[in-house]
Amino acid sequence: MSTTAGIADDLVRARAVLLHPGPGQRRLAPEALRGALVDLHDFWLASRAATIGLTEGVALIAVGALGRRELVPYSDLDLVMVHDRRPDADRLAEAMWYPLWDAGIGLDHSVRTPGQVVEVATTDLRAALGLLEARHLAGERALFDKVNSAVRQSWRAGIRTRFDELVELTNVRWERNGDVAHRVEPDLKNGRGGLRDVYLLDALAAAQLIDRPGLEVAAARLLLLDVRTELHRLAGRNRDVLRAQDADEIAAQLEMGDRFDLARALSGAARTVGYAVDVALRAAKAALPRRGLAALRRAPVRRPLDEGVVEHNGEVALARDATAAKDPALVLRVAATAARTGLPIAAGTLARLADTAPELRMPWPRAAVAELLSLLGSGRALVDVVEALDRGGLWGRLFPEWGAVRDLPPRDRAHVWTVDRHLVETCAQAARLTTRVARPDLLLLGALLHDIGKGREEDHSVVGEGLGAQIGSRLGLPERDVLTLAAMVRHHLLLPDTATRRDPEDEATVTRVVNTLDGDAQLLELLHALAEADSLATGPGVWSPWKRSLIDQLVRRCRASMIGEPIPQPEPLDELRRELVARVESSGRPRISVRPSTDGARDREASPDEPSEVLVALPDLPGSLSVAAGVLALHSLEVHVAELRSHRGIAVDTFTVSPRFGRMPDPAVLREDLIKVLDGSLDLAEALARKERDYARPVGLEERVPPRVLWFDDEATGAVVLELRGSDRIGLLHRVAVALESCGADVRWAKVETLGSSVVDSFCLVEVDGETSLPRQVRRKIEQAVLEAANS
Repeated sequence: MSTTAGIADDLVRARAVLLHPGPGQRRLAPEALRGALVDLHDFWLASRAATIGLTEGVALIAVGALGRRELVPYSDLDLVMVHDRRPDADRLAEAMWYPLWDAGIGLDHSVRTPGQVVEVATTDLRAALGLLEARHLAGERALFDKVNSAVRQSWRAGIRTRFDELVELTNVRWERNGDVAHRVEPDLKNGRGGLRDVYLLDALAAAQLIDRPGLEVAAARLLLLDVRTELHRLAGRNRDVLRAQDADEIAAQLEMGDRFDLARALSGAARTVGYAVDVALRAAKAALPRRGLAALRRAPVRRPLDEGVVEHNGEVALARDATAAKDPALVLRVAATAARTGLPIAAGTLARLADTAPELRMPWPRAAVAELLSLLGSGRALVDVVEALDRGGLWGRLFPEWGAVRDLPPRDRAHVWTVDRHLVETCAQAARLTTRVARPDLLLLGALLHDIGKGREEDHSVVGEGLGAQIGSRLGLPERDVLTLAAMVRHHLLLPDTATRRDPEDEATVTRVVNTLDGDAQLLELLHALAEADSLATGPGVWSPWKRSLIDQLVRRCRASMIGEPIPQPEPLDELRRELVARVESSGRPRISVRPSTDGARDREASPDEPSEVLVALPDLPGSLSVAAGVLALHSLEVHVAELRSHRGIAVDTFTVSPRFGRMPDPAVLREDLIKVLDGSLDLAEALARKERDYARPVGLEERVPPRVLWFDDEATGAVVLELRGSDRIGLLHRVAVALESCGADVRWAKVETLGSSVVDSFCLVEVDGETSLPRQVRRKIEQAVLEAANS
């Protein structure tokens, strides 16, 4: 048994009281809690040092969170004992460390001479960054001052040779941990824009390459620390990733409303830090001390790039005689030039423009509109430029409506970006599609503004229509173009919603779309391209080959109607499907065929990593969909799309699938199991339950969202569409199909879309007796059954 047992018990008890005060005691706010924890540990460590004789020739130093005075509840203590070759240094260290270990307190520690400390700081970059935060706790102060001064001098002297390694480590960390501003579950410490980036700014300032961060970064740092403090207090352990299920409670503790308010605040803070780091790294690189021949080179010259715009030291800057007061298009010309050249805008240039650029008069000068369109059409380069303008306060001056969507978190799990970033990403995607439309300028503007109405109580498409018209008039667009731009914003969801919730082969569906667009073929063309750009900018897998084919089919039929041509009729069964139907008719037994889903790939075998089409033909009886879907799930096939057809009493279901792991199963094996299920020798429900037990994701790996059912009634077609939104799971389509069949509902068609861990499944329903309206009481029964199936 350790002789130090119980020495640190008073520290543990005091810490517990601070974290969880008793009845009648005040709960400390995050900043006050951190201060109290620092004072508590400082006092205990200093007292312990005095007790064991840690005085002359030795110093106890705090680094890390304790060194910065930013100790959050369950952070490890980072301690360094420096001694001037004292022979009893190891004994002192054991007397200091063991009580902390015995008490279960996390501890990182080292014992070194001053020379060893400097050597470590010179050779180990991570250790050097930690030692820059050193703070004296106990022992000989002069020894600490000597070591601290030597470490900082070594850091400043060696930064030129270590800068590239520092940048590389930073990029690796960003790649591994993602962006705090846009992750649903951000890493507050290690992500891009997180606390480690704040410490990076401190390190660059310690190297005298940049100035100390300003007030905006200080405010962002405080918010990140407060959220991390509450996260530790809630979790009861060291945790850096803010999980969605914890965010509401943390938001309440910080008096910030709900998790969406918290996410918005965190996004703004992280973007402030991230932009500050981008600027700092460029400034630091330019400020690195030059040696040898490099020191003899002439200072970089200013290279003209455009009117009033030059390149200086690898950045876009203003020419010496350029002034925004006399050149109203200057701000946008600087931005467009930066996007065109791929060079960043100098921080000083942004500050100068923010101070001197007047608001553009209405309507905008033609030169300003031309520069805006040049910027919007620049593709991926647009993203960083808009971010720079926004951080510099210029983008909101150009578009005051932007404030409502800035840092606005998405409500839909399929979206990976904040709303403002999504708009910019959509515009970047639209730039690739400008050659497909007659009016690329309107496509770019529509992409930039299509979700501008979000962040308000009303329907964002309706609100956005008015804002789009307002912005179009401010830009000085002709009245016809203003109406088109407003209609693009109003109807930007028309094509994807119709294609995935209605039957594109129904002539009434086509008529409804054509009437909504007043027969405007140009507007249809623009919405077609916008739907693709919007989907691509939403998140992985949203723009699927299935979704593209549905929208393409709908647009072809609508275009034919608009120009007076006969509407293309639904394609008859192809040769393979006709053959499957004939074989089922002759044998009465189901048939299955597997082929690549991509038309161009159907002459070869599907590769294991591309979707495949599974064609299932069997007698068209109640339960055919649930049985086919269940067999596919049994073989670990994830269904992306399900399309149902019936021909001469034979159901021909087409499933677009991909293996959850491994390769596609043999069609003969699928058919064998399908036959077993139909003849009753295989209990499908029991087999699927076993499958889910064996292969379900571990509990706690991700948040399961509550399923939701929406109803859509199409007056034009008379169709009733049930849409299920929720989390994907093994056999979900089978369970929902069983639920629908048990309620006497017949599925006319089904469209199943899997977006990562989420699903959006649409079913066109009729009652078995042919009733299409589905009375309210029938809908309630169906909805309850579907929700129970999704939750089971």
